[in-house]
Formats: sequence, structure tokens, C-alpha cells
Amino acid sequence: MKTILNIIWLLLAGLWLFLGYLVAGVLLCVTVIGIPFGLAAFRIGGYALWPFGRTVVDRRDAGAPSLVGNVLWFLLAGWWLALGHIATGIAQFVTIIGIPLGIANFKLIPVALFPLGREIVSTDRPFTDRW
Repeated sequence: MKTILNIIWLLLAGLWLFLGYLVAGVLLCVTVIGIPFGLAAFRIGGYALWPFGRTVVDRRDAGAPSLVGNVLWFLLAGWWLALGHIATGIAQFVTIIGIPLGIANFKLIPVALFPLGREIVSTDRPFTDRW
């Protein structure tokens, strides 16, 4: 079932979200200061490409730099991304087949708001080996 939902997601929303996050990541990596934000954009893009069967967990080793980075990310890009995911999720809820896709879009909101200090893992393994 995850594979079918991922294929439908890929065709209807995932590819465009992935390409958007990919372009943003490349632009952010142009400067040295933007590299952590660019890597976060790449991570979110991979999650946006194939979201079913994966989840986001907090990293215990993330400290104050990720907090400061998340505040900057939220002010500059996070809330715009979250609004886009909310609008797309609501639009996907219009059809019956779009309900799981809308839920996946809402699942992307927390990581779009605060991506630093989080890790995307398989739902088969919701805890990383580092803990």
C-alpha cells in the first residue's frame, strides 16, 4: 500500500515538491553560511519525494546551533513552506483518493517549519542506532 501511495504522490505532488526543494538547496549551498540550510532542504526534498513509510524523529545530539538555525529558517522560509503545504493539503482533501495525500502534506509541515535537529527514518525503524 505504501508503494502505491508513493507512486500516486510522486505523480501528483512529490516530483514538483522535490524539484522545488532541490533548487532551494542548491541556491542555499552557494554560501558557506547557507550549507546547513541547503542540506536540510535536500533532506526535506527526499522526504517530499517519497513520504509514505518514513517519519521524522528528533535528534538528541542537536544543540543550540540547530535551535538558532531553526529560528532563522522559520523566519526566512519555514512559514512560507508550511503555508504551501497547508494549502496543497487542503486542496488534496477535496477528493477521496487525495485524503492520504493531504495527510502526507500535513506530515511535512513540522519538518518544513523546523528542519534542523531532525532525522528522517523508515517507519520500520523509528529510532536511530545512535541512541
